[in-house]
Amino acid sequence: MSGVQQRTLLFVTVVLLLSIGVVMIYSTSAFFAQDKFNDSYYFLKRQALWIVLGLAAFACAVNIDYHTLRTHSLSLLSASLVLLTLVFMPGIGRTAGGASRWIWCGYFSFQPSEMAKFTLILYMADVMARKQRQIQQFWKGLAVPLAFSLLILGLIIMQPDLGTTVLMALVVAIMLFVAGVRLRLLLPLALAALPAIYALVLGSEYRRKRIIAFLNPWADPEGTGFQIIQSFIALGSGGLAGMGLAQSRQKFYYLPAAHTDFIFSIIGEELGLIGAAVIVTLFLVLLILGMTICRKAPDFYGHLLAFGIVLVISLQAIINIAVVTGALPTKGLPLPFISFGGSSMIVSLFAVGVLMNIGKHMGMDMAIHCLKAHSQRTFRL
Repeated sequence: MSGVQQRTLLFVTVVLLLSIGVVMIYSTSAFFAQDKFNDSYYFLKRQALWIVLGLAAFACAVNIDYHTLRTHSLSLLSASLVLLTLVFMPGIGRTAGGASRWIWCGYFSFQPSEMAKFTLILYMADVMARKQRQIQQFWKGLAVPLAFSLLILGLIIMQPDLGTTVLMALVVAIMLFVAGVRLRLLLPLALAALPAIYALVLGSEYRRKRIIAFLNPWADPEGTGFQIIQSFIALGSGGLAGMGLAQSRQKFYYLPAAHTDFIFSIIGEELGLIGAAVIVTLFLVLLILGMTICRKAPDFYGHLLAFGIVLVISLQAIINIAVVTGALPTKGLPLPFISFGGSSMIVSLFAVGVLMNIGKHMGMDMAIHCLKAHSQRTFRL
C-alpha cells in the first residue's frame, strides 16, 4: 500500500469514527436535551460545530510542515501551563461536579488539559530528538523535560483529573523508553512515583470508593457501583446485533454520562457486539496505520511525534473501553472522535492532521536506523 493510500485510509477511518459518533450522540442525548433544553438537537448541533472546527484544524495541520511546530514546542507548552493555571482563577475557570477543568469563553468552555496532552508530546519529541547523546544522563538530558512533565501533570491532578494524569504519565514514560532511555533510569523513576500514586488514589475518599466499586460494584448498587452496573446492563442487553438504533433503555436517566464517557455502553446496547467490534476494529486500523507512518517517518523527531500521537489516542480509547466494560476503575476519559466534547475533538483532529503531515514526508529510512540503534541501547541496564 502506497503512502497516499495509507493516508487516505487513515482519513476514512477517522471520518467513520466521527460519523458513528454523530449518530450515537443524537441517539444518546436527544431525550435528555429535549427535557433539559427543550431542543432534542442541542448536543448534536454543538458536536457538529466541534467537528467542523476540528476538521478546519485538521486541514491546517495537514498543510503546515510538522517541523514548524517543533520551533514553537516550548512556547506552546508554556501556553498550556498558563491555561492550566487559569482554570483555578475565579471568573475565568469553570467548576462542574467538583472539578475545575474548564476555562469559560462566553457561550462555550475549553478544557486546557486536552491541549496540554498534545503540547507535552510535541515538546518531549523535540527534546528527546535533540538530546540523544544526553538522555542517558539524568541531569543533562532528563531533568528539564521531566520537570516540565511533572509540572503539567501536577496542574492536571489538582483539577482534579486522575484519568488524564495517568494517561499522560504513561505516554511520557513510553516515549522515553522508545527514545532510548535505559531501564536503569526509568525503573527508579517508576518506583519513586509509586508512593505518590498510592497517596493520590487512597488519599481521596471518592477515589477509594471508585476502587471499591471497581472490585465489587454490587456492594453499593445504588451508590458508587450504580454507573458501572448500568453500563453492564447496557452492554449485556445488546447481545450480538443490539436492540436497534435509538432503542436503548439505559440512556433514559439510568446510565450517567451516556453521551460522553460511557457512550460505548450505549453503542453496545443499540448496535450489539457487532457494533462494538466495528468501533474496536476502526481504532485498531488507526493504530496500525499510525504506527506505519511512525515507522517510516523521515527523521527521529517525526518518528517520536507520530508515535506519541498514535499512543495517546490509542491508550485513551483502550482506557475508555476498559472502564465501561469494568476492566478498569471509572475515569473521566472520553472515547476519541465519538464522545461528546469540543476540546477533545478539536485537539484530536489537529493531532491526526499532524500525523498525516508526517506521513506526507515519509519514505526515508533514517528513523528506522535511529530506532534500531537506540533500541539496542535501551535494553542495556
